[in-house]
Amino acid sequence: MSRGRLRIHLGAAPGVGKTYAMLQEGRRLRAEGADVVIGLVEPHGRRLTAALAEGLETVPRRTLSHRGAVFTEMDLDAVLARRPQVALVDELAHSNVPGSRNTKRWQDVDALLDAGIDVITTLNIQHLESLNDVVRQITGVTQHETLPDEVARRADQIELVDLLPETLRRRLVHGDVYPHDRVEGALTHYFRLGNLTALRELALLWLADRVEEGLQRYRTEHGITAPWETRERIMVALTGGPEDETLIRRAARITARTPGSELLALHVVPGDGLVQPHPGELAAQRALVESLGGSYHQTLGEDVPEALLRFAEDENVTQIVLGASRRGRLSRLLRAGVGQRTIHRSGPIDVHIVTHEQAAGATAQRLPRPGHRGTAGIGPVRLWSALAGAAVLLPVLTLVLTALRGRLGLAGALLVLMLAVVLTALVGGPGPALAAAVAAGLLADYYLTAPSHSLKVERPVDIVALAVFVVAAWLVGAASGAAARHTHRALRATSEARALTRLASAMTRGQDLPALLEQVRETFSLTAVSLLERTADHTAEPRWYVVASTGEWPPERPYDSDVETPIDDRLTLAARGPALSSDDQRILTACATQIGIAHTHGRLARHAAETDTLAAAEHIRSSLLLTAGHDLLTPLRTAEDALARLADADSYRAAGALAAARASVRRATELVADLNDFGRLRAGAVDLCLRPVALDEALTAALDDLGAGSRAIALHLPEQLPYVIADAALLTRVLTALGADALRHSPPGAPPALSAEALPGHLAVRITDGTGSPPGGTRADTLPLRLSRDLAEAMGGTLTPVTDGAAFSVTLTLPASAHCPGEP
Repeated sequence: MSRGRLRIHLGAAPGVGKTYAMLQEGRRLRAEGADVVIGLVEPHGRRLTAALAEGLETVPRRTLSHRGAVFTEMDLDAVLARRPQVALVDELAHSNVPGSRNTKRWQDVDALLDAGIDVITTLNIQHLESLNDVVRQITGVTQHETLPDEVARRADQIELVDLLPETLRRRLVHGDVYPHDRVEGALTHYFRLGNLTALRELALLWLADRVEEGLQRYRTEHGITAPWETRERIMVALTGGPEDETLIRRAARITARTPGSELLALHVVPGDGLVQPHPGELAAQRALVESLGGSYHQTLGEDVPEALLRFAEDENVTQIVLGASRRGRLSRLLRAGVGQRTIHRSGPIDVHIVTHEQAAGATAQRLPRPGHRGTAGIGPVRLWSALAGAAVLLPVLTLVLTALRGRLGLAGALLVLMLAVVLTALVGGPGPALAAAVAAGLLADYYLTAPSHSLKVERPVDIVALAVFVVAAWLVGAASGAAARHTHRALRATSEARALTRLASAMTRGQDLPALLEQVRETFSLTAVSLLERTADHTAEPRWYVVASTGEWPPERPYDSDVETPIDDRLTLAARGPALSSDDQRILTACATQIGIAHTHGRLARHAAETDTLAAAEHIRSSLLLTAGHDLLTPLRTAEDALARLADADSYRAAGALAAARASVRRATELVADLNDFGRLRAGAVDLCLRPVALDEALTAALDDLGAGSRAIALHLPEQLPYVIADAALLTRVLTALGADALRHSPPGAPPALSAEALPGHLAVRITDGTGSPPGGTRADTLPLRLSRDLAEAMGGTLTPVTDGAAFSVTLTLPASAHCPGEP
């Protein structure tokens, strides 16, 4: 059975018409004969949306109870049993009510897709996990319901439902998005014009990246390597030399003149063709590229033009910017430069050669590519060049020496041939040197010794001379090859050290794990890299999860990868891409070790942060104990004084003193009880029984607890209030504490006021008195308010104290119940 197809209607904000578009598509498919059902649609009171849903078959929802409240969710089992061709499921990022089959709605959708059912759904851009921080910075609102980006990436089709910010605000004013009582607040907060414009840009850019990923996947699947100029991508090749700043600025100007284009900078560490830069040069150039809006990349390559063009094909680059060669004329005659070879192989990619002050300047030290498979220190180009040069030079010299045989003699001719062998050894190493030495000896024997044109030698001294010549030539070649190998090892060690230094530098700059993995991926030309961690349970089949990843289709298990590098008994680095040489594998192991250290340091940092949080909580606890001690001291002293006066006072005064003493002792007892309850709440030892509770009943019980002083509280309550989800005893306790605190701090003639207001999905209770905060402190730090706030949060609500001039108010907000007890 084939997996169903997922189609997402993506929007920048609520109200753009995602659900409406989903229902329109469902009606269109039904008109074409498809079996379409509504798994779940949330019209949010919008009449047009609800009307569009009429006529489509709807699978009844499942009813669930949580904390005494009744909720409805999509009945996944019923939809699976119905098995339609297409299911319409709204709000993909929604979190299901506890007790549902899955925690998240996208998991329900995944089950439908596995059953072969096509799903059409909706999603707002602010619910994507990767954009959560950005959305919070823009809107000031933290989205608690988020969707992993990978879920959206797997969608077969993503359609943007777009609406101009001005049009969306007009819809909001007309009541087409929210009820009229929420319009003003929405317009001045989340739905500000700047917020909507930024969210719209986020949605467009995110969708453009997904389109680009789909295009790259299509090109890869169909073996298309030629760039498609869907948008201009300008790549500048960096050498780490002083001319790179000129190249970067030139490429940035080209990018700026082409709207929608992208700037990329690439530095290739080659086997034999790129200058070894100063360590600080590339860092400065990287900063310049990023300041101009570009992205910096680095990779290893055996051949610089090949590495440049391979990266250009992978990234769909349309233009390459190169600097004019710094090599001299003789070097360019012997071998074409990087620019010429890149132009020759570039195909449809445009190549710009930019002149600079360092053109045709001095050369610098070269770096080998780790894992080079040719002769150590001698590349294949030099090897074949040495053999070709010897094949040409030795016959030419032999002809010249044959003509001058009478003047130079055999010894002089062998010295000249020795020079040719030495040149061959310096270029190609010991192998070509030995071949040149043997060939030179044979040519000298055939043409320059008697008898001529014969390999026979008449004089023994000539035999000795030829033998010494061959041995000497071979020794020179061997020495040259040894020097080349030592140079290669030294340069390779430098290259490895630089690769590890770049990774360590990135770690010190605080880059996250995906950025470090991206650097490793680019360095070794890999397709994708994942850091995997095995779960602690030792089962027959170990379970792995991805700590961080980069690239396209990163491996999720070690045996899904092409390259695996274990870090320790739980961590491993897995990658997809070409096979690595043993030297490259060794460097990758060192990089993986550093990444493992970075992961461990991050875990320790998080643990330290948690420790700091616990320390802060302990500090708060100590502060509360001190505050409680201060609060207890006053009523106990009052009680002590009253009881002391009680002994010698008359009956009338004794009764007053006794009442004061009893009140003080009662106040001290309440503080001790509050302190004990606060400790039990912090320890998680308070049992909650959440159910729909009538506010008037809890308020009546609280006023009874307050006694005669409660008559001073001015009540402003509407005739009908919804039930709230709360623990009845704790709610009474909170209302009593808040009322007692307000009565205690209210000045004479200004009694506190209590009001209630029904909000969408919540009920707000506000208690206000006219004292404000005391000098040098705040009312919110007192133990009763601290305890009340924690009790409110334990019941799923909030408690917000506000000081406004001379008035102090506390707002208790609790979730409202959708149904009252006794209702069907």
